Formats: sequence, structure tokens, C-alpha cells
Amino acid sequence: MRSVQAPLGTPRTRAVHRAIADARRGVPVVLAARKPLIIAPAETVGAEGLRLIDLLSTGPASLLLAPSRAAAVLQHDVPETAPAIALELARPLIDAETLKRAADPTMEQILPRFSTIEAPDEAAAALALGKLARLLPAMVVAPVRPGWATRREGADLLTVPAADLLAYPLELASTLMKVAEVSVPLDAARDARLVAFRALDQGIEHMAILVGTPETQDAPLVRLHSECFTGDLLGSLRCDCGPQLQGAIARMGQEGNGAVLYLAQEGRGIGLINKLRAYTLQDQGLDTLDANRALGWQADERNFHIAAAMLEALGIEKIRLLTNNPEKVESLAACGIKIVERVPHQFEANGVNDSYLETKARRFGHLLG
Repeated sequence: MRSVQAPLGTPRTRAVHRAIADARRGVPVVLAARKPLIIAPAETVGAEGLRLIDLLSTGPASLLLAPSRAAAVLQHDVPETAPAIALELARPLIDAETLKRAADPTMEQILPRFSTIEAPDEAAAALALGKLARLLPAMVVAPVRPGWATRREGADLLTVPAADLLAYPLELASTLMKVAEVSVPLDAARDARLVAFRALDQGIEHMAILVGTPETQDAPLVRLHSECFTGDLLGSLRCDCGPQLQGAIARMGQEGNGAVLYLAQEGRGIGLINKLRAYTLQDQGLDTLDANRALGWQADERNFHIAAAMLEALGIEKIRLLTNNPEKVESLAACGIKIVERVPHQFEANGVNDSYLETKARRFGHLLG
């Protein structure tokens, strides 16, 4: 596997880790760029955070939203090609509750009328911080005042380069390493092993379930499975994740070899809380794709570089990929993995997930039926 000698131990990537933690606590950070910004997530910022933005900023403050979310707040179409839409905020910034409602479509939607202004150049990096923190991609931003760091109010605020936020997912994958391996006999595969992986940020772990010795095979069967708390653990009927996971292990047990990469990327990468929000919107009539977009996320936010790094660490270069999703084939191939065959992996609808499976076929392009 590639060297893991400390890119995440450098000051610049330590700053990304700290920025993620500050974002989750609602603490503003300064986004270093040609035109620096002070930013904070709308979901977590409170009165003190808004006070700091007021004190340390100059020029108009705005709420950055993904176009799909902004269109709903503004109640008219907006350009989908823009990385973000900026809604002008009145000063002083005192109404944290309205910001939360504007960010979250599952909350009561009593909102003021917003006007749009030009989004800052680093809008994509600002939204990226919200996504890295597994928060709603909705950020309060304003140009930061020159000399802000010399003021008492700004002395403890963190600076993080915009470019480092955008590069972080790829850098994170490059530091992934094996940290534990143990035999765990399973009902469908008595010779199964678990291999745990962790990046140097010491964050969430990813798992490989190895059946037999796939690393010795020319092109073993491999399944990329994004964790699904509701389907895998609780047996939810809303999706087909549980049957897909157990079916993959059973098939590999029958073949005698295979690997399931169990990726900590719940809800196609949006996180468990946001997936539950998406479920709320689905109960109101949206399908799974439109629900994700209504929250401001893309249809699929997974980082497939993580899976490629796991396969590299396991010594697996060629695979037969167990999937119905052509985009998964393309995404993994783009990460340098040679896929010699796509192996179908389909399960019958259960009377609850029928529309979910239909949406996967019609809107995500899954090859079902």
C-alpha cells in the first residue's frame, strides 16, 4: 500500500480536521482564499456565532445554498450550473432559527422573502465544509474584515485554505491503512475475516469482509456496500440493503472467495441523520433522488477512492464487481481498479420498497429486471 507518512499530520490538513469539528459545534472559521470569508453552518450556528460574523465581517452576508435547495426557498427556478446560490441576509445576523429553517426542508417552512446576490468565488469550498461535517450544505458566509485576527473576537478562530477543503476527500483516501484483522465465522461463510481500515484523521472506520482468500484470486467477486443502519441492522423494508449485504456474503460463501467492502458512507454519502431527513421528505411524496437534492446534496455523494484504497491495501487489482449500478462500475474504474465483469445482484421487491427500486432503475440507471 502507498506510504501513510503523515499528510494528515501536516498543519494544513490538521486545519481541515479542526474546521470540521468547529463546524459541527457552530463555531465560525475563516476560509483562506483570494477573497477570504468567515463562514459557519446554518444548521449549527447560534447567536454567538452570528455575533462573531457580524463583528468580523465587512460587506454583505449571505446564506449559501445548493441550487436545488435555493429553488425551493425562493420558489422559482435557479441556474443548476452554479455551485451555490447566495441569499442576502439582513444585518445584524440575529435570527439563527430562520437560518435553520431555510437550510432544512423538514422543518416548518415559514420563511421571509430572500433576495439573491452574487455568490463568492469560494462557494463550493464553503459548502464542502458543511458536507465534510455531515451537516446540511447551507452556510452563512461574509467577507472577513482585514485585520480580523488581531481583534480580540477573532483571536481564537481557525483559518483553513479553501483548496484544502476541496482536496480533502482524495487525501483522506490516500492515507487509509489496515488497523486490525480477525476471523469472524458467519452463517453463510464460516471462513470469513474482518479487516478494519482507518485513515490518519482517526475518524470513522471502513470494513472489509473477506470470504476465503480473495487476495490470491485473479479476479475475485467484490461487492461495494455502503453501510445502512436501517436496512442492515434493523431490517428496514424501505430499501434492499439488508438482502443485498446478506446475499453478497452468501454468494461468496458458495463460491469460496470474495470481498465485501463495507463503507462508512451511509445514505450514498450524506450520513445517517440526513438520510432520515430524506426519508421524511419521501414520506411527503418525493423519491429518493429528489429527497437528497431537496436537502442540498447530490444524488450520490460517495467517495469511491476509499474503496480503491482498500482494494489496493488488500492486494486485489482485478475484480468482478457485484452490482446493478453502472455508475459504480465507472466510478471505481476511474479510481484505477480493473473491473473484468459486472455481476448482477438483484432481489425481489417486498411490497414496501417497490417504488424505491423503481426509482433506482428509472433515475439512477440501475440495471434491474
